[in-house]
Amino acid sequence: MNADPHHYAITPNRKAEILAEALPFIRQYHGKTIVIKYGGNAMTEERLKQSFARDIILLKLVGMSPVVVHGGGPQIDAALKKIGKAGTFIQGMRVTDDETMEIVEWVLGGEVQQDIVMLINHFGGQAVGLTGKDGGLIRARKLLIADHANPGHMLDIGYVGEIEKINPAAVKALQDGGFIPVISPIGFDEGGQAYNINADLVAGKIAEILKAEKLVMMTNTSGVLDKDGTLLTDLSAREIDALFADGTLSGGMLPKISSALDAAKSGVHSVHIVDGRIEHALLLEVLTEQAFGTLIRSQ
Repeated sequence: MNADPHHYAITPNRKAEILAEALPFIRQYHGKTIVIKYGGNAMTEERLKQSFARDIILLKLVGMSPVVVHGGGPQIDAALKKIGKAGTFIQGMRVTDDETMEIVEWVLGGEVQQDIVMLINHFGGQAVGLTGKDGGLIRARKLLIADHANPGHMLDIGYVGEIEKINPAAVKALQDGGFIPVISPIGFDEGGQAYNINADLVAGKIAEILKAEKLVMMTNTSGVLDKDGTLLTDLSAREIDALFADGTLSGGMLPKISSALDAAKSGVHSVHIVDGRIEHALLLEVLTEQAFGTLIRSQ
């Protein structure tokens, strides 16, 4: 029998060094909440889905308290395509009419959430899914956005919400019970109307309310890139404002960066945007010294 050449690619000594390198980070984050925004390719490629589930379980087993907030843009687009409908976006936000909202609820609160929960449970974790209505987790109201073409006017993009209030009781109860909360970004108003909320916004606010030690946002790029495509590994609030002003940051990066910066300003000690296309990206960020992705600082 021929030995697998990849089996010996890392020497036993190097494996021991890698494990030892994780020790100070395990100690630093033990008992602390880590919020993970899970989206992009990491949610659609089977290999990456499985590595993410295992990463979440490992963080839990070494004493951290991970909370997952998931997106689902590609899955929503695929469901809309089946009914002959195309997704429309304004300033990175999905325009959401009645029909689209029904699809969003079904895909996020059903298909995607349960897929994540079942995968984590399959590999030995204990995950429980939540939407905004569970325990009154996310109270929402209609979001109106500025019309850049007509200053002073606001745009109504349908059942797209902004967060009015977060009630973390259900999440904390699950954490105290040893479970891993998996949150779908659907909020509800007082009358029970559902609203589609950007997952980055929900992850940032959840991290703030839970006083998380770290917020990790997984995306489809290596992090925040400048106009030449170079990775920016460390960004302050002032530098982010400049990137907004010159148009470097646009589209889906707008809510992501805004949420990351708000979380950093609100006391989340470490906010990172990382490349979810890399296997075990979450472990690389949390448990190694390697500079990975983009660090967002409030100062």
